[in-house]
Amino acid sequence: MSVELTPRGTRGTTMPKIPRPLMKVLLPIGNWVMRLRGAKLLELTTTGARSGLPRTVTLGWFPAGKDAWLVVASNAGAAQHPAWYLNMAKNPDKVWITVDGRKIHVRPESLKGEEREEAWRRIVAKSPGYGGYTTKTDREIPVIRLRAA
Repeated sequence: MSVELTPRGTRGTTMPKIPRPLMKVLLPIGNWVMRLRGAKLLELTTTGARSGLPRTVTLGWFPAGKDAWLVVASNAGAAQHPAWYLNMAKNPDKVWITVDGRKIHVRPESLKGEEREEAWRRIVAKSPGYGGYTTKTDREIPVIRLRAA
């Protein structure tokens, strides 16, 4: 199984346009604050679908068993999928995470059906903010399992 792109939505939140230099300052501060509050974060590195260049983002994650992590392609409830999800679908063999100081090559797979629904319930129970995203967009928010390769 690999990453299966689901259809994008027709409605959703709009992400604010923040200049890149300002984002380079704000994102590390935001990640630091999230870690202080106990959030589990990992760095996800994918290969750009169009550029072919490495792209790294910081994401929250949820446990999915030994050497497995769940990530959510919510994009804060936007109509379009996050770029990292598109990159992962295009280049599923070129995905790495850095978690707890370890860099790990992972295999991504989309969760479907009851498995996705059960994982979604656990995610929303731990982080209720994700539940609100389903009211902002009409697309199914993908849940991806990352397993150590």
